[in-house]
Amino acid sequence: MRVESVPVLIAGAGPVGLAATVFLSRHGIRPLLVEKRPGTSVLPRAPGIQARTMEIFRAAGLEPGIRALEMDDSLAYFEGGILRTRTLAEIADAQVIEAPTLYGETISPVTAMGCGQDRYETVLLAAAREQGAEARFGTRLVGFEQDEDGVLVTLQNAEERYQVRTRYLVGADGSRSDVRAALGLETRGRGAVFNALSIYFRAPELEELMGGRRFILCYTTASTTPVALSRLHGCDPWVAAAIYDPEAGESVADFTPERCVALLREVSGRPDLAVEVVDRVPWEGAQRIAERFGKGRVFLAGDAAHVHPPAGGFGANTGIHDAHNLAWKLAAVLQGWAGPGLLDTYDAERRPLGTAMAEQAMVRFRIRHGRALPGDRLVDDIIVTLGYRYASTAVPGGVETEPLSPSLELNGEPGTRAPHVWLRRGAEPFSTLDLFSDGFVLLTGPGGAAWADAATRVAKELSVPLRAVEVDAAVTAAYGIGDGGCALVRPDAFVAWRAAGPAADPNATLQEIMTKTLSCGEPRYDHSGLASDPVHQ
Repeated sequence: MRVESVPVLIAGAGPVGLAATVFLSRHGIRPLLVEKRPGTSVLPRAPGIQARTMEIFRAAGLEPGIRALEMDDSLAYFEGGILRTRTLAEIADAQVIEAPTLYGETISPVTAMGCGQDRYETVLLAAAREQGAEARFGTRLVGFEQDEDGVLVTLQNAEERYQVRTRYLVGADGSRSDVRAALGLETRGRGAVFNALSIYFRAPELEELMGGRRFILCYTTASTTPVALSRLHGCDPWVAAAIYDPEAGESVADFTPERCVALLREVSGRPDLAVEVVDRVPWEGAQRIAERFGKGRVFLAGDAAHVHPPAGGFGANTGIHDAHNLAWKLAAVLQGWAGPGLLDTYDAERRPLGTAMAEQAMVRFRIRHGRALPGDRLVDDIIVTLGYRYASTAVPGGVETEPLSPSLELNGEPGTRAPHVWLRRGAEPFSTLDLFSDGFVLLTGPGGAAWADAATRVAKELSVPLRAVEVDAAVTAAYGIGDGGCALVRPDAFVAWRAAGPAADPNATLQEIMTKTLSCGEPRYDHSGLASDPVHQ
């Protein structure tokens, strides 16, 4: 059996696996991406791209290509909120049951966007290949074994079975993750919550029926079968999610093409509506979070790590944020400027957040279906998407805190996403967030020359991609630093540490902070039970 060698192998070419491939490639690591399906998605799933996700795409140079896919102005869909009406014909009188805040001009340089993954996956794949990564479709991960030096992965395509030796394996292979199963990791949470069938359909007459009304999601009550409709992706086909109850004897088999057409006519309020059913896809609404987001040299991202109901649209977005967090850390370790202990901070940062996201999805699900519990606390969407916090050794200036705070506080506090402030380069405006993507940045203000000099020395002494950028008083105020102070921002645009003013020995201080942030000299792997059974015999 032939054996290849790659630095990172990613299993699963959905939005998360593709994003991880792009992010690693931009950091100079060329991974191998494998996917058992023959190609990228052909259905407009995961259509809501959050502002934070667009920020990440912007940092990776992907925003123009993805924004070009926008149909008209998709922002109006987000501003339309979550509706409830008897039928779409009565949408003028629809009740607004949620009006989430998803963006803000003073908070982010970008806005949320509607676009199905069938379209934006093509942009991610093209970017990955352009940057030198390889994607192999029609290739299944059969099994793997790992040791202290790497992972030996067995792959199978239509022609042969072969092996790939890799330093790290990333399982982005969905809710039924073979990688997670092979690691023997259990999941926690409420398990299955409901069963649904997504009906993708075309109905041109709905344009006139809607009267220009746009929305994220619209729940209809005319049918005894609960149906929610969406066209957030801005183009055909529409999607209707019909919920059924197996305990009541209902099943996917009940939804014949004829019944789907009848159901869509019923909830539209137009008995003669011309409907073309494009596809029917059953799925399970569930809440499951892996007990760990990795083991040894194998990591989980996206649905492989956390699954939750689609309420809130957190799924693919949260998974892409997983990939963004993990990519720079893998690159740092592979390139030798961080200790392997840095990789432990992936679980420390992303698992508490994934758990909190899953709970917020459940809260939204219960509220929308009239099942709210007394203790339910709905956190505003803008906090869930932009205001989440990290606490780990990679945030040496931070404190232990809940990942979702009650209010949005983007004030430069360590562990939070760096504040957005508009700057100018000649006549062109740009965001402070545009400064952070490839390495660490030390922001200094008036009187911060000593910190800037220290950054130059520490970058050389530790061989770390670290540079100092001098900013004006408006930026230092936004980041909570004064004259002679500084703020250290990670490659993922999260603040790691800040100093309000000067230090007696800035070089020693900054070197200590960088050493802690990057776990230099602190191997922290748990090598227990590394060998994994094959996924398939």
